[in-house]
Amino acid sequence: MGMQFEQIRTGGDRNFAYLCADEATGAAFAVDPSFSPAVVADVADKHGWRLVYAFCTHGHSDHCNGNQEFERLTGVPVLLFGDRCPHSGIEVAHGALFPLGSGVITLLHTPGHTADSICILAGDHLFTGDTLFVGKVGGTWSDEDARQEYCSLHERVMSLPEQTVVFPGHDYGAAPTSTVGREKKTNPFLLQRDVERFIDLKLNWAAYKKAHGIS
Repeated sequence: MGMQFEQIRTGGDRNFAYLCADEATGAAFAVDPSFSPAVVADVADKHGWRLVYAFCTHGHSDHCNGNQEFERLTGVPVLLFGDRCPHSGIEVAHGALFPLGSGVITLLHTPGHTADSICILAGDHLFTGDTLFVGKVGGTWSDEDARQEYCSLHERVMSLPEQTVVFPGHDYGAAPTSTVGREKKTNPFLLQRDVERFIDLKLNWAAYKKAHGIS
C-alpha cells in the first residue's frame, strides 16, 4: 500500500510521535502522541488525513501522557496492548491486523522494555517505540526482561525484511530513522552472539559507550 508518514518531535526526552496515512484514501493512524497531542492532531488535519486509529507503543508515562487529550481532540481512542478497538472490535494483540484504507496495519507484541511493548508495521515501515532505537535498544530492569527483549528483537523485529524502515520512539541515535538491515549490521546489541553477551553489554553499556565514543 502507498503510505505517507510524518515524524513529529513532541518534546519530553527527545520523544517522537508519528502519523501514517494510506495515500489512496487518507485514512490514517497516530503513534505515541505523548507530549504534543494537539500538534499531532493539527498535522493530520492540515494534510486532510482522516484519523481512524491511534496506538501507544507501551504504557510508560512519557509515551501515554497525551492519550486523553488526543482522544478529546480527535474522538479517536489511543490503544495499548490488550485494548480492544471500539470501532473495529479488533484486540491489540500479537499478529492483529487493522485494516487501513487499501492496506493493513500489523501489530507485533515485543515485550522486554515493558511487558506491554508493541511495534506497529505499516507497509515497510515499523514504529518501534522503546523496543529498538537507532544503534541502541530499550532499557530493561531485570535479566528476565532482557531475555524477553532479546527474543522480541531477534524473533519478531529482525525477522522482518532488511529494507523495513525503523521509526523509534526517541531520537537517541546518530540518525532519526534506520532500517532493519542497517541495525543488524551496526547495532552493538544486535551484534551480540547470544543472550548472555546481550545482557552483559546492557550491564556494561556505559563503559562500552565511553570506549567507542558513543553519545
